[in-house]
Amino acid sequence: MDFRGFHEEEKDGNLFLEYHHPKYHPIPQTHSLSQSGEAVSNDHLLQPLFLCPSAREFKDRTGNIFPFNSSPEFVFSTRSATHHSVLPLFWCNNKEFDIDGGCNICRHSNFGTDYYFCDICKKKYHKECVESPLKIKHPYHPQHSLQLYFHFLLYSINCLCCRRRVNFLVYYCTICNVFMHPVSAMKPIPFVIDPPKRHVDHPLTFFPRQTSLTCNFCGLVRKLYPTYICVRCNFVFHSDCMYSPSVIKISRHNHRISYTFSLRSCEWSCGVCHQIIDGDYGAYTCDKCGHYAVHSRCSLEKNVWDGKDLEGLPDKDDITQDVGSFNIISKEVILHFLHDHHLRLEVSILYNEKKLCQACYLPIFEGNFYSCVECDDFIFHETCAKFCRILQHALHPHPLTLKAASRYGMDRFGCSSCNRGCRGFVYECCIRGCIFTLDVKCASIAEPFCFQGHKHPLFIFVGRDGKLICRVCKTERHNQLNCIKCDFIVCMKCATLPYRARYEHDKHFLTAIWEEEVREKDWCEVCERNLRDTNTKVFYWCVECCTIFHIECVLGKNSNLSLSQTLKFWVQRAQILLENLNL
Repeated sequence: MDFRGFHEEEKDGNLFLEYHHPKYHPIPQTHSLSQSGEAVSNDHLLQPLFLCPSAREFKDRTGNIFPFNSSPEFVFSTRSATHHSVLPLFWCNNKEFDIDGGCNICRHSNFGTDYYFCDICKKKYHKECVESPLKIKHPYHPQHSLQLYFHFLLYSINCLCCRRRVNFLVYYCTICNVFMHPVSAMKPIPFVIDPPKRHVDHPLTFFPRQTSLTCNFCGLVRKLYPTYICVRCNFVFHSDCMYSPSVIKISRHNHRISYTFSLRSCEWSCGVCHQIIDGDYGAYTCDKCGHYAVHSRCSLEKNVWDGKDLEGLPDKDDITQDVGSFNIISKEVILHFLHDHHLRLEVSILYNEKKLCQACYLPIFEGNFYSCVECDDFIFHETCAKFCRILQHALHPHPLTLKAASRYGMDRFGCSSCNRGCRGFVYECCIRGCIFTLDVKCASIAEPFCFQGHKHPLFIFVGRDGKLICRVCKTERHNQLNCIKCDFIVCMKCATLPYRARYEHDKHFLTAIWEEEVREKDWCEVCERNLRDTNTKVFYWCVECCTIFHIECVLGKNSNLSLSQTLKFWVQRAQILLENLNL
């Protein structure tokens, strides 16, 4: 089979498929000394000149997604202000990745080892990104050629070779929607891996023909993924499954879990997606819990696993330790770590719409609460005062720390789960480079979740299939709760809708009801439209007055539920109450 540009090459007794363009030579790694003692490369003058990739992008750009049409070679007759060449960076030829900065065309750092430098742009570029030809025929995708594209989209795309997120400069198969990063696409491909981490008995051989082979590690048939096989054992591995971790810690379980090639004969349910596990293929199991197992593919999801292989490391720090959010001063007095003064426990008396809980920013309608002995307007729901200081939540692989947004100069923050703007307390990931914030209402959701509008328990969905449509608001969302017994799906925003609310022109509480409970001729008391005029499946109604409202007519079309002070929209005003905060 012809792989354009890839040739067989032996290194240290092992056979590889390696890319070599017939015109281009490797950036020289060694230098000779001149009579003056300066380093001189005999190959430097033989190197072709290449165009600056940014200049190529500028020349070929037709939008956010476009194929490159210009050759990477610099031709002297086309020299102009927008066509300038780049030079090899000999000092940057390292065996280790460069961590100080990235390539200016693919935006990746800690990735390549060889670079070019543009003296006009004052920027550096990966060698592979500079020399990348317009088309390649790659052994990992032998059916079609891949063309060099500039590809910028807001959603995530992954490289077939390295599984990293890629954008901007990519190789792209428009037929199969396959992407490759130029650095990964040009790396040597081993024919034989011996001994592979997951199969120590015999070497595995690269199998370039794409076919329907089930991987022994993940149990999936992934037709477009590169595959290695052991003919003697009838053993199949996807290239990215071979080096999967042996021992990991996931967000859905308190203990670490370890990989096993087969499960004992009984029915196993995955601890992440809650679907049946086929015992003939590998899975991760907990040694401390007798019957806890997780699909290999579910264990390694980016919002489930933190990316660390814990094999050989002590397990003393596996369980997230919470030190408590307050100290008890006396029987009914506490000192919370996010407030400077003592708080006294009180019983809710007359409702005061101007006083809001400083944690969830919801009014206090009933129940006990803490009030500051020195500040008139600082109060907590009793439940909110007990929020964990350190939380391990199923939505994120790292521990989250409770913070007060106001202490960091933030009037509002965006919740990574429901995408609302929020105020009050926030759970934040403190891992460097990880941007994740969770509103306390979303943080209160735990599995199994009892939703007022559905009879079965709900579980946090593992989003391998992208966005799905919420059954309540009829919009596409990334984070959802789903029912494993039927096809019911609800997004985090709708799951945290207040079950009860207050409306300015009604002295009673409004409660949520569902589409099946209303008649076709019922209308909204505010807008006087038919209740079926909107896509939503949930409404508010007053039992005493027998009146029904659209959710958006009570809370506002673009309401921010977490702001929760009196919500003012044109002529209506509402107060909201969220029940069952159960952190």
